[in-house]
Amino acid sequence: MIQLLFLVLFVEGVLALLLMVKIGPLRELAMKGLDQLKTGKGPATVKTVAGTMSVILLSSVMSIIKIQNRGAKLGTITPMDQVLWRTHLLEASLMGYSLFLGFVIDRLHHYLRKLMGLRSTVGVSKHEVEKLKKDNQHLKEKEEKASKEISLLQEEISSLTESLQKLKSESEENEKRAESAEASVVALQKQSEDLLLEYDRLLEDNQNLQSQFAFRIQ
Repeated sequence: MIQLLFLVLFVEGVLALLLMVKIGPLRELAMKGLDQLKTGKGPATVKTVAGTMSVILLSSVMSIIKIQNRGAKLGTITPMDQVLWRTHLLEASLMGYSLFLGFVIDRLHHYLRKLMGLRSTVGVSKHEVEKLKKDNQHLKEKEEKASKEISLLQEEISSLTESLQKLKSESEENEKRAESAEASVVALQKQSEDLLLEYDRLLEDNQNLQSQFAFRIQ
């Protein structure tokens, strides 16, 4: 029994050391072994073993108390009781240490599994943050490109507006010239009509003069 308890205590100590100190891939192997132990019928078996050891521990403690009480009544402890007392004390100590190390191993496994989950979450979060940074940089580049295009369009709009104003001014000047030319044409037409009237009058005067001249010759 004592040799078995020493073996269990040694195995638990090695397992606790592997969980606390990372030695190559040994921690991962220990974690996988504990994961398998906590699946299926493993938890029930562990609880049964722990319950049995607790009962044995309680029995050893009661035996120690009985031996001490018997020695107190007799005033001395017999050599046989001393041997039994030391044996029960050693067994109780080993079982107590074994149960304590088992509890420590269970908590270490639980918190290491949680830590691994948090690290995995942090890794995913870092990846997402890097992706968001890249997307943000891409959006900034697009925004800068769009700003440049907007500036170019504004310059083109300004240029087209100036051209439109210039064309409008030229159109107004052409309209004024057309109105002036139309007025000149009207004036020339009136002058031409006056000249035609004057020409007709001169023709008539010429005919009258010719008639008078012919009458005088006769």
